[in-house]
Amino acid sequence: MKDTIFGLSGRVALVTGGSKGLGKAIAQSLVQAGADVMIVSRHESELAAAAADIRGQLPARVEYAAADMARRDDVQRLAEEAVRRMGKVDILFANAGDNRPQPIDQVRDADWDRLVELNLSACMALTRALVPGMKERRWGRVIYTSSVMGLGSKEGRSAYSATKAALLGLARAAALDLGPFGITVNCIAPGPFATELPMSILSKEEQEGFARRTALGRWGQPEELAGPALLLASDAGSYITGAVLVVDGGILCRVF
Repeated sequence: MKDTIFGLSGRVALVTGGSKGLGKAIAQSLVQAGADVMIVSRHESELAAAAADIRGQLPARVEYAAADMARRDDVQRLAEEAVRRMGKVDILFANAGDNRPQPIDQVRDADWDRLVELNLSACMALTRALVPGMKERRWGRVIYTSSVMGLGSKEGRSAYSATKAALLGLARAAALDLGPFGITVNCIAPGPFATELPMSILSKEEQEGFARRTALGRWGQPEELAGPALLLASDAGSYITGAVLVVDGGILCRVF
C-alpha cells in the first residue's frame, strides 16, 4: 500500500482468531495496508487456507500458528513463536473469543472459567509478553475485540458480557501504562456481525430481531470492520488510546 497515515509497511501484526470471521477480515485489511501478519486459531486445518486467502495476489508475508488461547502455556508459546518467526510484533489484535449463553443461575464453572481465560486473561497475557519489544521500539498498537455486549447485554450473557466489559477496563489501564512509550491500547466493540459464532447460537427469529434493532436494519458483514480496525492499527489513530470504538450499525442508539 502507498505510504499514507493508514499505511503499515514495515509493521508486523499478530491476529488471534484470525482464520475466519472478523479476525480474518481484520488480518486481510492489515495485509492490504502493507503489514506482515501472523494469524492464529486452534485449528491448523483452517489456517493454511485462510492465510492463502488473506494473502491473495499480494506479495505479502502471511504466516500462521495453531494455539489455544484458553491455555496460558499456549499463549506464552505463541508470543515467543511469533517474535521468533516474524522478528517482532508491532500490532497485537487480540480477537479470539467465545460465547456460551447461560442464565446467571445456570452458569457452569467450567464454562465461566474458560470464557474468562479465553476472552480476557489471554489478552492480558499476550499484551504482557509482547509490549516489552514495543516499548523498546517506542511504537505499538494493542487492540482488543470487545463487544456491544460489554456496554449492554442480553439474557443469558452473564459470562460473555462480564469478560467483554472487563476488556474496556484493561485497555484503559494499559493505555496509561504504555502511553509514554508510544503504544496505544484500545477496544473495538462490534455489534451484530454475520459471522459463524452468532449465527450458530441465535435462532432465525433472534437473528431477525437483532437486525431490526440496528439503525441500518441489517447485520454487518465482516469486511465492514476492516476500516475501523485499520484506523486503530495505523498512524491514523495515533492519538486514540484507552478508547472503545463502537461499530454496531447503530444498535445502541435504540432505547425502546
